[in-house]
Formats: sequence, structure tokens, C-alpha cells
Amino acid sequence: MFALDHLVVIAPDLAEGVEHVRRSLGLDMPYGGRHPEMGTHNHVLRIGEDLFLEVIAVDQQAEAPEHARWFGLDDGPTVRRAWDEGLRLRSWVVRGPDLEIMRQAIPATPQDIVSVSRGDRRWQFCMPEDGALPAGGAAPYAIDWGSRRTPAPGMPSVALQLQSFVLEHPDPDAIRALYRRMRIQNPPRVVRGPRLRYRATLSGPDGEAELN
Repeated sequence: MFALDHLVVIAPDLAEGVEHVRRSLGLDMPYGGRHPEMGTHNHVLRIGEDLFLEVIAVDQQAEAPEHARWFGLDDGPTVRRAWDEGLRLRSWVVRGPDLEIMRQAIPATPQDIVSVSRGDRRWQFCMPEDGALPAGGAAPYAIDWGSRRTPAPGMPSVALQLQSFVLEHPDPDAIRALYRRMRIQNPPRVVRGPRLRYRATLSGPDGEAELN
């Protein structure tokens, strides 16, 4: 079984992503680090006992990787267009020890299991070969943190808690069936909507706030 690990804001620029979170949640996100294998960098914020929020963008100071970047970040125009349309919370990651399940769940999409690092931490990550969002963004990526497990408990606590995570989609039944094949515990609640869109509600000292 796979469990929700973190939510991902995909930004055309890291500073824009951090500012979006600050305006939405009223909090500044600490810098996370760089991913040398992917040519990206991030900020992270704890949103539960074993959950965190990530803002990720291309690291313009890094060398471009020989393979595709994750989270569709090689397609800059699409990232910018989605951002300008208000689609910013666009992905999520589940954790579990058997990443082969994800390969089998979407057989039409060739996927790689790659080794990625940030600082002294290294993990395995399952992603489509072309770096695109799985199932057009409706499905999560999958991660295996290995023996060190998720980094969320080691992040500073800011009394912020994820209360709900919702996906709007034109075909909710198909997406629910996909999540069952992926063996995901507590996936986002899927409701019918005109287009794919995520929203998360978080509670903190100043009440509830929504991130999208």
C-alpha cells in the first residue's frame, strides 16, 4: 500500500512558488535544497505528522540533466500557462516500498525508477520516462525513502495541518479505479469538475486556508 507523502506546487520560478504559498497560507517556506540529478531545487513546509508541502522549480544555476526532469518541468510553456491559469498545486507523491506497482498501474506509460538526492539524503523515485505528470496529472508519483523514511518529522513544526485534499476531474469513477489499482491509502477525494484541478485545505493558528 502507498500513503500520501507530500503535495507539490510546480512553479515556473522558485520565488514565485514561495510567494504563492505565503499569500495563500500566510507562512514563509524554508529552503529545502537542490536535486543535482534533476536540475531542480525546492522549498518544503511540514503540514502534518508525516506530510509536507513542496514548491519545486527548475534550478537555473544547475546543469541540465541528460534525462527528463520530473514534474513536467522541461515543458516550461505548459508550466507557465498552468500557473497563469491558477493551476499551481498540480501534483502529489505517495510513498511505499514497491515502486513496481506504479509501473503496472499505468501500463501504457513507460516509467523509470531513478535515484535522486538532496544533500545527504538519497531515495528512489518512479516517474514517466518523459518526465510528464502521471495520467495527465491525475495520478501521483511514487517515492521510496529507504531506511531513513520521510523527512517530514524532522522539519520544523509550524502548527499547520492538512485537513482535506480534493481533485476535480471530468471522470471521477475512472480516477477512483486508478487509485485502487495503485493501492493508495486515503487518496484525494475525487469530485466531478470541468477540468483537472487540485485544492487543499489546511488549518493553522489563524484558521483555515485553501491552496490551489
